[in-house]
Amino acid sequence: MNAASFPRIDIDALRDWRLQGRHSVFAGHKVFAQIALNPPGDRPWLLLIHGFPTASLDWHPLWAELARDFNLLAPDLLGFGFSDKPAAHDYTIAGQADLIDHWRSQLGIERMHVLAHDYGVTVAQELLARDREQAALGQPKRVDSVVFLNGGLFPESHRPRLIQRLLLTPLGPLLAKLLNRRSFARSFAAIFGPNTRPDANEIDAFWALITAQDGQRIAHRLMRYLVERRRQRERWVGALTGTTIPMRLINGALDPVSGAHMVARYRELIREADVVWLDDIGHYPQVEAPGRVCASLRHFWGRIGAISPAA
Repeated sequence: MNAASFPRIDIDALRDWRLQGRHSVFAGHKVFAQIALNPPGDRPWLLLIHGFPTASLDWHPLWAELARDFNLLAPDLLGFGFSDKPAAHDYTIAGQADLIDHWRSQLGIERMHVLAHDYGVTVAQELLARDREQAALGQPKRVDSVVFLNGGLFPESHRPRLIQRLLLTPLGPLLAKLLNRRSFARSFAAIFGPNTRPDANEIDAFWALITAQDGQRIAHRLMRYLVERRRQRERWVGALTGTTIPMRLINGALDPVSGAHMVARYRELIREADVVWLDDIGHYPQVEAPGRVCASLRHFWGRIGAISPAA
C-alpha cells in the first residue's frame, strides 16, 4: 500500500470503529476493544496499546495492513475512548495491565507481540516487568516482542507539556473541567510534525473520543501515570534493560515530549538498540506516517520470524 491508501481518522471512521468493536465487563466496568480474528490458522497475536489522551482508534490507519498477518487486540484502556470513565476511580498502570490480562483471558491468548505508543509504552513496560518476575518463578513469558512508538520510556528524558504538568497540581480538577475543543486542538497539534498536523476532521474524531462520557473531566486522574513512572522507574526501566526479547523503537524525532532526546537516552541504556528514526515526524507516527511505520514494522517482524519476510 502506498501512503495515500492508508485510511484517515475522521468521524465516519470513529462511528465504524465503535460499531465493529466488542464490549466486556472488567472489575465492574464496561470496557471496549477492537479485535480482528483471522480465518483459522496459526497466526500470532498482536496487542496494540494506545496513548494518552486518545484511544484504540489511533491504530485505525494501520489496522487492515496489520490484520493481514496477525490476530489483533486493541483495547480502550479504562478511562479512555469507549471504555467506562468512572469519575472517582484510582487509575493505575497496573490496573490497565490487569485489563489487558482480562482481554487475554477472554480470547485465550497465551503469547503475543506488542505495539505500544505514549501511555501505552508504560503499560507495555509493566507487562515486561511481570514477565520478568514470572520467569524467575519458572513460568513462561507472554510477550514475544515489543515495538515502541514515541513514549516516556525513561522519566528523566520525558518532557510533559505545560497542561500535563498543571493537571497534576491542585488546579488539575478545575483545569480538566475547563478543557474544550479549541484548547485541545491547539495543544494536540503542537506535538505533531509541522507538515503532518491533524486536520479538523481528525481533531473532531479525537475530541469525540475524549469527551465520550465526559471523559475530559478525569484528565487529571489519568495524568497520575507520570508520578507512577518516577516511582516505578527502577522496575520498569529494568524490564527494558533486562529483557531478552526483540525490541524496536520507532521514533518521530520532532516530538517535543519524547522525541530525539528520548532516543538519545534509549541508546545509552539499551544494548544494541534497534531504532528507526523519522526525522520529520512528531508524537503520533502511526497517524502522521502510517506507511513508513508499517514498512518498519514489517521489516522488524520479518527479521525476528513473527511473519514471513516476504509479507
